[in-house]
Amino acid sequence: MKNVTFKQLRYFDALARHGHFRRAAEACGISQPALSMQIKELEEEVGIELFERGPRQIRLTGFGEEFAPRIRDILRSVDELGDLARASRDRLVGRLRIGVIPTVAPYLLPTLLGNLSRLHRGLDIHVRETQTPRLIQELEEGRLDTAIVALPVSEPALTEVPLFTENFVLVRPGEDEGKPVPGPEAVREMRLLLLEEGHCFRDQALSFCNVDMRATPPRDVLDASSLSTLVQMVDAGIGVTLIPEMAVAVETRSASVSVVRFRDPQPARTIGMVWRKTSPLAPQLMQMSEVVRRSTAALRQQQEASLHEPPQD
Repeated sequence: MKNVTFKQLRYFDALARHGHFRRAAEACGISQPALSMQIKELEEEVGIELFERGPRQIRLTGFGEEFAPRIRDILRSVDELGDLARASRDRLVGRLRIGVIPTVAPYLLPTLLGNLSRLHRGLDIHVRETQTPRLIQELEEGRLDTAIVALPVSEPALTEVPLFTENFVLVRPGEDEGKPVPGPEAVREMRLLLLEEGHCFRDQALSFCNVDMRATPPRDVLDASSLSTLVQMVDAGIGVTLIPEMAVAVETRSASVSVVRFRDPQPARTIGMVWRKTSPLAPQLMQMSEVVRRSTAALRQQQEASLHEPPQD
């Protein structure tokens, strides 16, 4: 395997992940014929087929399945050499790949990215927004440098740094303004609007209501793919929902809804940053965590202006 190139290994990894030549080529920024040629040359050099080529889908062969994790280890090690060089400087420079969960990204990123760009000139920021399990997988595979998620993630290979804690608030139809705030048991009996399965915020909301979907589902649950859709459904009178404080200013500005805090103990979540314990960028990522904390301060001022304390009975 003297003639195998890192470029071929990256193309192999892309095709293994996407299972489709066109999508893999687009991810690599090359033409499909060029990708096919590089994969063919890699297989000839290895001496065995790595992919089973079907009419609609590409699958790894048995040997390809064994080959893939080793290639990812090699690519991750090569990427960490670049990280090591960047870590020798006092500040973040070059490419920074950040993953963010969907219930944080739209609200925190505008402020955070502006602050990072101002403090770290020349920083090339790449953002990946998706659910926590995918972010953790991509982080462990070396495709992300860090991720902003709800803690804990409890992965032994990752460092977790708590950043801030925020409460959940109740969003209900506008005509409910001034009514007493229901407790968890009462919310469980309402038509509860939740994010679809896979979102950690869904599980946190159900936990507050003491709901086990497998054993004691709430009276009526409807799912949506975004907090924006949930709030618009409440505006339409379909039900009630919970959203994190940081989402209030953005999601309720065009909706006629009532937003109130729960009584103590209020439901809450802790947001933090995670990165690989082996990452040479750990000191710089710790510096970045302070930027995230400062970026949330401005959001909290907006939140306070948008929320009401629960009325007294």
